[in-house]
Amino acid sequence: MEQKQRYRFGKPDKLKSRKQINSLFGTGKSFSTFPFKVIWMHTAEPYPVLQAGFTVSSRQFKKAVDRNRIKRLMREAYRLQKKELQEKLEVSKLRLAVFLIYVGNEVPEYELVEKKTASIIKRLIKIADEDPADHT
Repeated sequence: MEQKQRYRFGKPDKLKSRKQINSLFGTGKSFSTFPFKVIWMHTAEPYPVLQAGFTVSSRQFKKAVDRNRIKRLMREAYRLQKKELQEKLEVSKLRLAVFLIYVGNEVPEYELVEKKTASIIKRLIKIADEDPADHT
């Protein structure tokens, strides 16, 4: 029987440690792919290989339902596309913490989020190809 590919974004994959988030925002590198700002850094955490967090500005989106919708779209696009990045990190024995911030000013369509997430992941793969000593 063939094993079906599972795309998961479980508890270990979520970036929740306040200490790690503060470190990420304090010393992490960033780049923008409108409507997202991405903050990332190499970590020394043994497991998991890749952790991600997502946020939307409450100043820009007053209604929680809009913020939650955008975060849900971001998580779904990321969940379906992170596999290639995870495999790359496992091969190069790197650990990465990533935080995606939505900086647009209107609720996006899923197709836009999916396309931009793909370009973010490609850029992170390119970063993983480089020497991590260059980023510290």
